[in-house]
Amino acid sequence: MTGFLRGVNPLAKMFGPLPVMAAVFLTEDLRVLAAFTLGTLVLLLVGALPGWRTSLALVLGVPVGVAVVAVSFGLWVDPAAVADTRTVLAFGPVELTRGGLAVGLVTGLRLAALVLLAMVSGLTTTGPEFVRASVQHLRVPYRVGYAALASMRFVPRFGRELEVIRSAHRVRGVAGGRGPVAGARRAGGYAVPLLASGIRHAERVSLSMESRAFGAAPTRTERHPVPLRVRDGVVLLAFWSACWAVPALVHG
Repeated sequence: MTGFLRGVNPLAKMFGPLPVMAAVFLTEDLRVLAAFTLGTLVLLLVGALPGWRTSLALVLGVPVGVAVVAVSFGLWVDPAAVADTRTVLAFGPVELTRGGLAVGLVTGLRLAALVLLAMVSGLTTTGPEFVRASVQHLRVPYRVGYAALASMRFVPRFGRELEVIRSAHRVRGVAGGRGPVAGARRAGGYAVPLLASGIRHAERVSLSMESRAFGAAPTRTERHPVPLRVRDGVVLLAFWSACWAVPALVHG
């Protein structure tokens, strides 16, 4: 079972939260920020269904992170710079005032809301899906888009190549020892083989694309179409409407 957000067009999930991010960045109202944070968290849990580990990390991590940022910023703020100077906590000469805590809560909730809004796309969209959607709907040249898609495939390949190089070095007893100096020496020994492997792989990919006349035609037929549906427009409008609906509901 997958969440409904995973079936939404990647562009709708990217452009939808942008106005909400702007509203979160501009508002100073604690209740509005708390509503945006809680609402986005629920949307992620219900719409992305990220699995119990990720869900638990979100449910526990968001309030803990907000609390840590709130206390840290509250202690950092000069008590003379806030309106409410009543003390909440005191750590020797350092005091946490109500005004400072309010500033810290605004900062913590703002950061949490922005991160959660970014995760709406990050948790439910893969790199290839975003590239395909950009090529098909944003008119990104497919030569650029699919070259970027090919470069994404380099990352897991480099990981496998690095493991092979490490195994070869261990078998040969190259750059043994412990400590930062030995670690730096080993990293330097990995760099040249990885660079050579990357150049060879890039050359093979380039020759393969040239042999297939990739880029010769102005357009290409898509094997994996990413259509824009009615639900994508609904999701987009829902995000944009939240910029006005959430503050109105909070203050209404």
